[in-house]
Amino acid sequence: MAEAPVVELIDVQKWYGAFHVLKDLSLSVGKGEKVVVCGPSGSGKSTMIRCINRLEVHQAGRIVVGGVELGDDVKAIETIRKDVGMVFQSFNLFPHLTVLENLTLAPLWVKHVPKAEAEELAMHYLERVHIPEQANKYPGQLSGGQQQRVAIARSLCMKPSIMLFDEPTSALDPEMVKEVLDVMIGLAEDGMTMICVTHEMGFARAVADTMVFMDEGRIVETAPPTQFFADPRNERTRQFLGQIIGH
Repeated sequence: MAEAPVVELIDVQKWYGAFHVLKDLSLSVGKGEKVVVCGPSGSGKSTMIRCINRLEVHQAGRIVVGGVELGDDVKAIETIRKDVGMVFQSFNLFPHLTVLENLTLAPLWVKHVPKAEAEELAMHYLERVHIPEQANKYPGQLSGGQQQRVAIARSLCMKPSIMLFDEPTSALDPEMVKEVLDVMIGLAEDGMTMICVTHEMGFARAVADTMVFMDEGRIVETAPPTQFFADPRNERTRQFLGQIIGH
């Protein structure tokens, strides 16, 4: 029998006032699957993944994460957030805390992990993202690429089974993009379930199991990367790829 999806969106709808931002969205993500979501600005990509951990509230349809349905139940939301890591465009680090303190905060307060264990976990993940020597610095002393790697390590400290990335390299200088993408490729190789909104098509080709193209609040095309890049079926997908990679 096939395993149940770890993330499932079924006919999801969202409005901002009169603006219909997500329209009939349905998406199924299996355990260990890497899904890359692309599309023009304003197509609803970020809103969709923010709905998956209830940073945005959907008004109709169903979202089920790890077998738990997202609704107004606070306990269900807490359960999902403990299991779903999120990395944003902006790094969202606490500037007054050291890197180590940023990483240990959630394990200490949310999971009640003893301090020594939380610090050991934090150092493990700083090693994982190749910046253990930055542990006692403050975010303002780091480059953008280093700050984003700290943000990834901070999410990993909660030991999530699913990672959401919302354009994690778009705020970075071009030379810093590769160091963050290399960390994400490593996570993918380790079998992490990932949903990533990005325009980094080289990364998408290397990592994605499934490509999702969104436009005007809808999922227009879903395909494996080989088909998506070589022979997209939808004209709108072809236009988009032509603009960003000269397809």
